[in-house]
Amino acid sequence: MGIIRFLKDWTLPVAIATGTVCYLTFYYVPQLDELGNTLSPIIDTVFPISVFLTLLVTFCKVNFHEMRPHRWHTGILMAQLLLVAVIVGICLSLRDCPDSKLVWEAILTCVIGPSAAAAPVVVGKLGGNISTMTTYTLLSSFFSALMIPLVFPILEQMVHVAFFDAFLIILEKVSMVLLLPLVLGWLMQHYVKGICARIAAMPNLSFYCWAFSLSITSGITVKNIVHSNASLLLLMIIALSTFILCWVQFFIGRGIGKRLGEEINCGQALFQKNTALSIWVAYMYLHPVASIGAGCYVLWQNIINSFELWQYRQKSK
Repeated sequence: MGIIRFLKDWTLPVAIATGTVCYLTFYYVPQLDELGNTLSPIIDTVFPISVFLTLLVTFCKVNFHEMRPHRWHTGILMAQLLLVAVIVGICLSLRDCPDSKLVWEAILTCVIGPSAAAAPVVVGKLGGNISTMTTYTLLSSFFSALMIPLVFPILEQMVHVAFFDAFLIILEKVSMVLLLPLVLGWLMQHYVKGICARIAAMPNLSFYCWAFSLSITSGITVKNIVHSNASLLLLMIIALSTFILCWVQFFIGRGIGKRLGEEINCGQALFQKNTALSIWVAYMYLHPVASIGAGCYVLWQNIINSFELWQYRQKSK
């Protein structure tokens, strides 16, 4: 019982550790190479399915009548825009310092990305409003799809991607993961009410689905770090910088939320990012090493999520 209680209380750190240990085991044990090659395409298929199911389960509980814009949506979007503007200015001033510029570009990918598709899952566990968080996630995805093709070509002049083409690519990547389960959740609430009610009766199902996805994400992150050609010092600086950034965005979001009466939602909205999209953006527009920042960020944000969940459990007791 003690082990089960521990796994329930610390699901996210356990998921991170599991993904990390599994990848390192396959990496350092030559006898597992053949099995790893067999499992790799299976994992590539299972991962998007697990994210899809996580969101579908969450959207079966969403009150669609509450899905409308709120004041706090504007506050968080403006805070994100201000952070992006400041970091872009710093990047432009560091053109002659490639390593420093690379660190700030890694930070930028963790700021400009949209709110995580799974943010409503954590918000629900913390007692926040899933419906308004879902609305913000949609708005954030559209907002980031506008900013990314505008900002990154300014930093890297060699990138030649038409704005509209990049805009559609980003929207496609987001909509397949976010919009499709949202539409299916609405259809299930209206036309398959029995199944939807059973899913809604299992409050932790979406959270455990997300933990499974997180274990895969952690393994991919460790893989990118291990195979990176950057120096150890640069990797450590990027990891530390994104750790600090994670807390900065968390406290800014919470601060805005205190003023607007939505502390939980605002905190999650600004700091919990769609790191899969951020990693793609780094590869598309910047440098592969910059993607390490988003890879580290996903670990930090889920450690903070674990701390929040622990605090919430203590208050509930």
